[in-house]
Amino acid sequence: MLLLNLSLNSTRVLTVYKSFKDMEIWQKAMDVAADIFLITETLPHKEDYGLTSQIRRSSVSISANIAEGFGREHTLDKINFYLYSRGSVFETQSHLEYGKRVKYFNEDIVNILDKKLSDLILSLNKLIKTLRENK
Repeated sequence: MLLLNLSLNSTRVLTVYKSFKDMEIWQKAMDVAADIFLITETLPHKEDYGLTSQIRRSSVSISANIAEGFGREHTLDKINFYLYSRGSVFETQSHLEYGKRVKYFNEDIVNILDKKLSDLILSLNKLIKTLRENK
């Protein structure tokens, strides 16, 4: 079964994706989650159930909610999961900022990841807007 989803380009052309894995936004979210995993590998063990767990969960939640939204049939359900994903982006940005302030994370790496996360917010906003306009 093919599920329809909307592309993120400005022409608002319908794109048919066979899988959420084909969505560029999901791929970028998954890349961020992998990056977050790598930078948390060096965190102190005392953070295993604190920052390490929190930031990994929030970053993985971004792509997971995009995938879940893709699988939903109704537009309002899709929008809700894309909104949850956007919330997880903001949560991940907050954890990164904390990690930078307490000197767990290199500022340059945080800036790169923050830019990727900001781009995800813009893409999610475009997707949500397009879905709202076409419901």
